[in-house]
Amino acid sequence: MLFNSYTFILVFAPITVLAYFALCKRKFTVAATGALVAAAVFFYAFWDARYAPLLLGSVLFNFSLGSILCQSGTAARKKKLLACGVVCNLGLLGYFKYTDFFLGNLSALSHLPIPAAHITLPLGISFFTFTQIAYLVDAKNGKVREYDILNYTLFVTFFPHLLAGPILHHGEMMPQFKRLKNKVLTPKNVSIGVYLFCIGLFKKVVVADTFGQWVASGFDPDHALTLIEAWATSLFYSLQIYFDFSGYTDMALGTALILNIRLPVNFNSPYQALDIQDFWRRWHMTLSRFLRDYVYIPLGGNRDGRARTLFNILLTFLIGGIWHGAGWTFVAWGALHGVGMLAHRLWRAANVRMPRVLAWLLTFLFVNAAWVFFRAKDFRQAISVLRGMGGLNGLALPVFLKGFTMVQALGRPCGTYLDLLGEGYRPYVWLAAAMAAVLFHANSNAMAARFRPDWKRAVFTAAVGFYALLHVIKTSEFLYFQF
Repeated sequence: MLFNSYTFILVFAPITVLAYFALCKRKFTVAATGALVAAAVFFYAFWDARYAPLLLGSVLFNFSLGSILCQSGTAARKKKLLACGVVCNLGLLGYFKYTDFFLGNLSALSHLPIPAAHITLPLGISFFTFTQIAYLVDAKNGKVREYDILNYTLFVTFFPHLLAGPILHHGEMMPQFKRLKNKVLTPKNVSIGVYLFCIGLFKKVVVADTFGQWVASGFDPDHALTLIEAWATSLFYSLQIYFDFSGYTDMALGTALILNIRLPVNFNSPYQALDIQDFWRRWHMTLSRFLRDYVYIPLGGNRDGRARTLFNILLTFLIGGIWHGAGWTFVAWGALHGVGMLAHRLWRAANVRMPRVLAWLLTFLFVNAAWVFFRAKDFRQAISVLRGMGGLNGLALPVFLKGFTMVQALGRPCGTYLDLLGEGYRPYVWLAAAMAAVLFHANSNAMAARFRPDWKRAVFTAAVGFYALLHVIKTSEFLYFQF
């Protein structure tokens, strides 16, 4: 089930919220928790019921192992149990996510016709796997005090975060699920939650999906992009994934807040970053936290000298890249960001300052170019777009500039793929407006923080929500669902 569907907005979410608080009001707190768990399983099974047992089996396995880790035992025994748990979780993730990738590469290397397994990737498996690995590590380190299977199941399956994050920590969620005041319907939280949800829905169905149409045409493998076309395509994708992911995050946080649960902030104006480290402090913040706490620091962090620190950084980003998708383009994307982080570390060590505008520009251009690998189906497609961005495929100007005397004097051909789509100057207006919004407008976190219920915000929320609902005609998946 998708957040951006009439089924979720008009049926599932209202029934779930009303049923939960109705049970809480009658002091049936265990039944209320069970209702949320049942709703989450239904929410997940709505996509494909065959994978609901996989989700529940994963929950049962990790809860059982975590309970053992929480009990007294030798450090060596706990270490072995943790290793077993991590291997089992990663093995499950690897089977579903990387089998076809492995077989395809094996076939290419061996020159043997090895058929693909065509395994369907269960939605959210990367997120609930990482969430539970973090739980096992915390259990082994004595940071977990939870032996209730029902509450643990709610922690993992809580439907606002289940399919695309944020990646949660056990310690930040369980106190909220147990807090008695969170069992009472809170009008202010409902107001802010609906406000956030409507903003997120607008970002997804109005902005991100609009850019998505132009991105799909731009990444057409049969079309060699010229300079303006290639830059427009790359910028369109940078904005598509920005509004798609931040839209999902807003809807997840808003839905959870209606239930009096505060999910961790996962997105904080990343395109305003002044360096690549700042970008990763703002983009998919809970993934960055997970990679830092459960990959980078266990590898040694910055404790063993500069060379080892740089190696640990690069390896962490390579793991982050392959986590996003089973393809060499994702590895390249992770490697690029790893190299970018190494360059940032070395630049910072040299203690050389850069003007803020130049720092922002270099950071954004780097992130924008790296997104090309993230979006491309293969290296050939990525290189084709990058060639266009470098001007190696020539220059064609938009048709709407054809009437200008200066353009006529240049003698350049006019007509891009956007003109073939009949879009005219509309995409460029959207591009300028979206860039202005992400660079200068307050983000949804800040807007929610200063939210005060009044008629102006009520009208704004209703208008944004209604306009977005009108665009929920053909539901489209969120980009991060495929990861």
